[in-house]
Amino acid sequence: MSFETIANVVIGGLLTGLVYGLMALGLSVIYGVVRIVNFAHGELMAVAMYVAVMAFAWVGVDPLWILLPVALAFFGLGYILQRGLINPFIDRPEHSQFMLLLAVAIILVNLLLVVFGPDARNVQVDYALDSYEIGPLLVDKVRVICAVVALAACALLFAIFRFTSFGKAIRACADNLLGAQVVGLNVKHLYALTFGLGTACVGVAGCLLTLLVDVTPTLGPAYTLLAFIIVIIGGLGSMVGALAGGVLIGVSESVAGLLITPSAKSMLSFALLILVLAFRPQGLFSGK
Repeated sequence: MSFETIANVVIGGLLTGLVYGLMALGLSVIYGVVRIVNFAHGELMAVAMYVAVMAFAWVGVDPLWILLPVALAFFGLGYILQRGLINPFIDRPEHSQFMLLLAVAIILVNLLLVVFGPDARNVQVDYALDSYEIGPLLVDKVRVICAVVALAACALLFAIFRFTSFGKAIRACADNLLGAQVVGLNVKHLYALTFGLGTACVGVAGCLLTLLVDVTPTLGPAYTLLAFIIVIIGGLGSMVGALAGGVLIGVSESVAGLLITPSAKSMLSFALLILVLAFRPQGLFSGK
């Protein structure tokens, strides 16, 4: 096996991992602020993927052109979901929160099955087979575009939390909830904004993934589990950790598919999860 082959596989995994990182970033942001684990995360992304697939099938719109409308729509969906359904469960036991979001996930999966059926659907854009030649390496154009968009979305989210007033207010709620309430911050509104931002991330990631994989309703639970693996490896609540964990999982899946067998991708991901839990249970980028 040549060095060029391995390098191509690693680069492809790194680019895919950046999209995974964006997906996991939404989950990490929600947990880091609201302290609720969104068990319907992958199912929401599957909905976004079907939106992109249907827009391409019916109107011929490239998934990249509907990123902004989908992000805005999913931000609103996340805001309404948090404000109307999840907020009453904030102070309830964790098993009640789990049952609520698991019910939402099951409803979404079955709705997708009823509406679209079990058959896989995909998007075939004109540049699907194009690649960039960098010396001896051939890098897929689609993966490069998806990685660049994912990085831009992550940078925008970082900027929102770092430089905007409501981003600073959200960070204040995450750091000291009681102090945020004392100074008069509307915590329920800020929680809903956070859930909206996390859902917008997963909406953008879903549109990008339609360019890389076929879409089926059962993808939702698989990507929820993958997002959990990524954020646990990177560190629950760590934005940098979510992105780094996504890259690590993307590269490991690609290398496992090349050196072992494509069916071993999940095996290696879970092996990394076990190693992290055994030797650094707080995650790679989280404090104790």
